Amino acid sequence: MRSRSAGAALAVPAWAWLLLFFVAPVAMVVWFSFGYKPGVFGTHANDILSFDRYVEAVSPTFFATFQNTLWVGIIGTVLCFLIGAPVAYWMAFKVKPQRRGLLIALVLVPFWTNFLVRTIGWQVILAPEGWLSWLLQSIGMLDGPLDLLYTRTAVVIGVVYNYLPLMILPLFVAFDRVGPALREASKDLGAGKISTFFRVTLPLSRPGIVAGVLLVFIPLMGDYITATVLGGAKGNMVGQLVASQFQTAQNWALGSAMAVLLMLVIMLTIGVAAVVIWLIALPFRSRSRLVLGPAPEKETTTDAAIPARVEVTT
Repeated sequence: MRSRSAGAALAVPAWAWLLLFFVAPVAMVVWFSFGYKPGVFGTHANDILSFDRYVEAVSPTFFATFQNTLWVGIIGTVLCFLIGAPVAYWMAFKVKPQRRGLLIALVLVPFWTNFLVRTIGWQVILAPEGWLSWLLQSIGMLDGPLDLLYTRTAVVIGVVYNYLPLMILPLFVAFDRVGPALREASKDLGAGKISTFFRVTLPLSRPGIVAGVLLVFIPLMGDYITATVLGGAKGNMVGQLVASQFQTAQNWALGSAMAVLLMLVIMLTIGVAAVVIWLIALPFRSRSRLVLGPAPEKETTTDAAIPARVEVTT
C-alpha cells in the first residue's frame, strides 16, 4: 500500500501540470465558444449561451480554408514519413552505434533555432530573387524567376522542414528497438530484405510510426506561422483564422468556436485514418494465424500423446 501511495504521489506534479496547462485552457476555449462578442471593445461574454458562433464559424470561407489545411496536413505528414523513414532506418541499422549520437544531434539542430527564424529562412530561399531561383536559372532549369513563394506548395515545403525531426526521432527509436536478432532470424528462415522489412521490422515499429504521425499531424494542422510567412493568400490555414480572431478581431468567442471545430476535425480525421488502416491490414493479419484445438475424428492418431491439432495458415 505504501509503495502504491508513493507512486501516486510521484505522479501528482505531472497530473497538476496536465490539468493546469492543458485541461483548463481547453475547457476555457470550449466555454468561450458558447458566448459572443459584447461590443467593439469587448472580447467575450458568456451571459447568453448559444451555438451561434459555431454556425458563424462554418462559413464558406472557413470550409475552403479548412480543406486547404487538411490537404497540407495530410500531404505534409505523408512526406515527412516518406523522407523520415529511410533516414531513421539508416540511422538505426546502417550507422555504427558510436556515430548515432552525432546524427541525432544533427537532427535536433533545427530546434536550436527559433521556429519563426527557420521559416523566414525558407522565405529567403524561395524568393524570386533568392539564390535558389538564381541557381535554377543558371543551370537552365527555369526561364524566369522562381514563382513558388506565397503558394500552397511553399507551405508544404516549410511544414515538412519544420516538422521532419518529430517524425525521424520516434521512428529511429522504434527501429532501434527491433534489434538485429529478429531480422537475422527472419533471414535464417528464408525471408529476403524486403520481406523482412515489411513482415518483421515495420510491424514491430508500429508504435513509433503512430507516435511520429501524431506528433507531426496534430501540430501541423494548427500551424499558422508557416502559412503566414510562406503561404500568403494562397496558403491560408485554419490556424491563421483562429489567430486573427483572437489577436486582430478580438472576437474570442468566434475564435474559440473555430478552434473547437479544428480539434474535433483533427480527432475525427485520426479516427477515420485508424479505421481505414485497420480495415486494410485486416486481410493481411488473417493470412497468418495459429489454430489450436482438438483433432478432428478423421485425423485421429494412435499416438495418444498428441490430443490436439496445430494448424498454421499463411
